[in-house]
Amino acid sequence: MRLFFATSTVLAVAASSLSGCAAFDGGGSDGIQVATAFYPLQYVTERVAGDHAEVTNLTAPGQEPHDLELTVKDTGLVAEADLVVYEKGLQPSVDDAVEQNATGSTVDVTDVVDLRAAPDSDPGGEESSLDYDPHFWLDPVLLAQVGDAVADRLADVDPDHADDYAANAAALRDDLEALDRDFTAGLRDCARDTIVVSHDAFEYLSKYGLHVAAIAGLSPDAEPTPADIGRLQDLIDQEGITTVFGEALVSPELSQTLARDMGITDAVLDPVEGLTPDTADEDYLSLMHRNLDALRKADGCR
Repeated sequence: MRLFFATSTVLAVAASSLSGCAAFDGGGSDGIQVATAFYPLQYVTERVAGDHAEVTNLTAPGQEPHDLELTVKDTGLVAEADLVVYEKGLQPSVDDAVEQNATGSTVDVTDVVDLRAAPDSDPGGEESSLDYDPHFWLDPVLLAQVGDAVADRLADVDPDHADDYAANAAALRDDLEALDRDFTAGLRDCARDTIVVSHDAFEYLSKYGLHVAAIAGLSPDAEPTPADIGRLQDLIDQEGITTVFGEALVSPELSQTLARDMGITDAVLDPVEGLTPDTADEDYLSLMHRNLDALRKADGCR
C-alpha cells in the first residue's frame, strides 16, 4: 500500500506539472486562447482579436523563427489553444505540434495567401528546403489577407464578438494598404533599383520595382560560395550599389565583410521575422517604415 501510494503521488505531481506547462501564461481558462507561430502572425492576430483573446507567440523575441524547436510547454500551448495561426513548412516543429496535438481551430497561412515560388537553389548551390518563399508578410496586402482569415476563424470560435473581429480586421487592412501605398510612392523614383541583402527574405519587395541579390538563401544558415561573393562584388560595381544590408536576427559578419571589402556602407534591413531587445518598443508598421527609409537612402530615391 505504501508503494502504491508513493507511485500514485509521483504520477499526480507529474500530471499536474504537465498541466501547468500547458496553461497560457498570465491568462485564465475563461477567455479565448490563441497561439501564433512567429511575430508577424502575432501582430496580426493581436490587432484582430483586440481585448477578446489572449495571444501567445511560440517564437520568443530575439529567436530566429527558422530555428524554432518547441518545448513541452510550447506543445501544451498548441494543444490548449482555441486557435493556432501558423505557416506550414516554415517551422516543422510547429507543424508537428499542430498535427499531433491541436484540438482547436487553425489558420495555415499557406491556405490563405498566394506565395512566391522558391528559387531552384540557394546561394552555395544547395536546393531550397521549401518549394515556396515564406516571407509573404513583407507584402502588406498579403498580410491583410491573413488578418481577414483570422477574423473569420475567431468569429467561428467566438461568435458573440464577430462584429468586433471584422471591424478590427478592416482597421488593420486600412493601415496595411496605407503602408503599401507608402512603399509604392517612396520607391517610385530612385537612382538604383537593386539591393544586396544578407539572406533571401526580401523577394516580396520586388512588387515595388526592387531587384534583390542575396548573400545567403532562404535559410539564414545557407553559406555562399566564393563564386557567389564574386558575383555580388561584380554586381555592386556594375550597379553602383552603396549599401549592403544585414539583419537584426542574423549575424552581420557576412554583410559587414562584403561591405568593408567593397568600401561601401553596411546597414540593417529588417525582415520583420521577430522583435529583438533593440526593437521591443516597435511593431510591424514602424519596422516596415524604417525599412522604407533605409531603402530610399540606399537607392537614392527622391
